[in-house]
This record gives sequence, structure tokens and C-alpha cells, in this order.
Amino acid sequence: MSVWELLIIAVGLSMDAFAVSICKGLSVQKIHLRYAFIVGLYFGGFQAFMPALGYFLGTCFQDAITAYDHWIAFILLGIIGINMIREALNKEEESCDASLAMGSMLLLAIATSIDALAVGVTFAFLQVQILPAISLIGLITFILSVIGVKTGAIFGCRYKSRAELTGGCILLLMGTKILIEHLFF
Repeated sequence: MSVWELLIIAVGLSMDAFAVSICKGLSVQKIHLRYAFIVGLYFGGFQAFMPALGYFLGTCFQDAITAYDHWIAFILLGIIGINMIREALNKEEESCDASLAMGSMLLLAIATSIDALAVGVTFAFLQVQILPAISLIGLITFILSVIGVKTGAIFGCRYKSRAELTGGCILLLMGTKILIEHLFF
């Protein structure tokens, strides 16, 4: 997998964290850089940890399902992408909470990085070099989360659904690309 493909996946995965970061930024009275960095560290850290965990789990089962790995990658990325698109199109209002309490931030970080766990499984099947991949995913998510907090403080939640929609489309396209490459090339 090329650096550009990893970058695209990193951006796609970080869109949930970016959307929640916008909400976090919206909920604060006055934005401090420290607040944005804390949000970025939670989200970036979990977005790096979860694919590493998924990669480890995937390598445990890799030999048993090598013949189907491209289908698994396509299905996992497709499900994640469709779910992100569905959430983006959902008109239900989500509440914004300014709390940086460890419990609430851990829950948000886990919730926004579950899809990264599935991508980590996919990485194991595609034999991606995991350290550069998780480093890039964590860094991109950190940067976009900090930007999201600042954006939320300035503009509000109007870009949240667009971020989720973009991330979902990116993951769907990457899954389709992987399937096409394995079937036809």
C-alpha cells in the first residue's frame, strides 16, 4: 500500500474524530490550545492504537483466510463507509459536551476509533507495514482533531455531517479499489 493510499485512509478514518472535535469546539466558551491538544491526543492516540490491535488480531487469523482477504477488506471498509454516510445523512441532533473528563473522552475516543480496529484487520491481510501506518493515522487524526476543535469554536456544527460523509465515501472507494485490484490485476 502506497503512502498516498495510507494518507487517504488516515483522513477517512479521522473524519469521525474530526466531527466530534467540531462538537467539542462548539461547546466551549473560550477555546484554549491546551483543550484542543487534549482532544487531539485522545482521538489521535486511539486512532493509532485500534488499527495496531486489529492488525495483531488479523495476523493471528491471516493464514486461515488468505484466499478471502480482499473480500474481507472490501466488506469491512464498505460497512464502515456506509455507516459513516448513514450517520452523516441522519438528521438527528447530537448533543455537544465540553467535558474533558477521562471517562467521557475515553468513550468518545473508543467510539470514534472502532472502525480503525477493522481497518487494522484489513492491514494484516494486505501486509501493510503497521508502524508507519498507525503513526500516520494517529498524526493525521491528532492534527484534524485540533483543527476540528478550533473550527467548531469558530463555525459550529454545520460541517460535521459533511466530514462524516466525506470519510464514508473515502473508505467505500478504498474498499472497492482493493477488491478490484485483487480480482483483476
